[in-house]
Amino acid sequence: MFQQFVNREDELQLLEETYKQNKSSLIIIYGRRRIGKTELVKQFIKEKAHIYFLADTRIDKDNIREMQRAISSQIQNPLFEMVEFSDWIELFRESERLLEERVIIVVDEFPYLIESNKAIPSIFQKIWDSILSEKDICLILLGSSISMMEDHTLDYMSPLYGRRTAQLQLQPLKFKHLGRFLPYSMEDLVKVYGVTDGVPLYLLKFNPRLDFEGNLKESVFGVGKFLYQEAEILLKQELRETARYFSILKAIAYGKHRFGEVANFTELDKSIISKYLNNLAVLRLIRKEYSVTQKKEIRNARYVFSDNYLNFWFRYVYPYRSVIEEGKIERLFDSIKDDFNSYLGFVFEKVCKEFLWDQELPFGFTRLGRWWHKDKEIDIVALNEETKEIAFFEVKWSNLDLNGTKRVLKDLERKSGFVDWNGGMRVEYFGLIAKRLEGKGSLIEQGYLCYDLEDMPGA
Repeated sequence: MFQQFVNREDELQLLEETYKQNKSSLIIIYGRRRIGKTELVKQFIKEKAHIYFLADTRIDKDNIREMQRAISSQIQNPLFEMVEFSDWIELFRESERLLEERVIIVVDEFPYLIESNKAIPSIFQKIWDSILSEKDICLILLGSSISMMEDHTLDYMSPLYGRRTAQLQLQPLKFKHLGRFLPYSMEDLVKVYGVTDGVPLYLLKFNPRLDFEGNLKESVFGVGKFLYQEAEILLKQELRETARYFSILKAIAYGKHRFGEVANFTELDKSIISKYLNNLAVLRLIRKEYSVTQKKEIRNARYVFSDNYLNFWFRYVYPYRSVIEEGKIERLFDSIKDDFNSYLGFVFEKVCKEFLWDQELPFGFTRLGRWWHKDKEIDIVALNEETKEIAFFEVKWSNLDLNGTKRVLKDLERKSGFVDWNGGMRVEYFGLIAKRLEGKGSLIEQGYLCYDLEDMPGA
């Protein structure tokens, strides 16, 4: 059945356990937009006494007034709403006096308050220390700006530092949960993952009665469609000088992952590119990736998107907006078909990494990622520094017969010799993950670690 709220059991359990301690608690919840923070909290508070307030970008006075209305609704005292409060501290002090039962106070989009008033972290520190911490109240602060939430609530320089009882950085859903949204084959779910990542709201835009291509036409490749406009709207909320940022993000989407490649593609000054890449990393729009065996993360970084949606948008929507706005969707599909299959190889690699973290390999690995050195690359390497065990995997978004599989594994064994890690002292394993592997059983009997889509959860 198509679901609206999927797999937040661990997060709900943490909130419930914190709440059941029967003492004052301050909970920080943050994560990228559309990730489901508000829905999580609403699930948590729906059968409990609560005050829910959604902040916005208006001035302090207006936000105080809206918070006052939310409190008035909970305490059911119409006279309270008529009082004129001069500041946040006065509002909370009077509210605490009138609250007669245990209550959860939710301040959603807390960073908006900070944008309007830089003193908000200090003000809420005083509210917590002098008013709420002695009262059996649960205060939840939510925010979509990851950098602002970390800097103003979690950083040791923040006035609120050390006050939190619990914190959650909400992550996208995993690939294995997508089947609970859409009745698709595993192959089509990989395609969906390549467009939406695991962002709940994006998945909800896909109609389970339509096939994958139908959903692309319905939700992505059309003027005014939600996922056609979403990336630009989000980025313009976070960034200034969007033209330069968009040029850099387009370069990364086109496979220009090294600094020099981005510089050559964009033809921007290298000092500007360095600053912009750092800003994009701080906002969690991209991340730096290093070869998995590299011990010092200083040089040799690659820049990759943090989620599939933005990667897809900058690769297949942003460069083709003229075609999309002319309604030439079939022409667009024909032109990107082969490249989209290549793009899915990258997406499938991400799926395989998630899959391997849930597998019981012959050893317990502590690190997993891509390896590269000069012109040599291996898709996934899992290793354990303590036991000196290492597993090498190739990932193929294709169906392989037995001969093809043997060729890939032979080449993988050859490339492993270039991996400079505990040479002569390590225990090695070799594996392959593909859409479909012929003769998988016999290869497993020979000691290879072989998987395909049939082994994925939900298959």
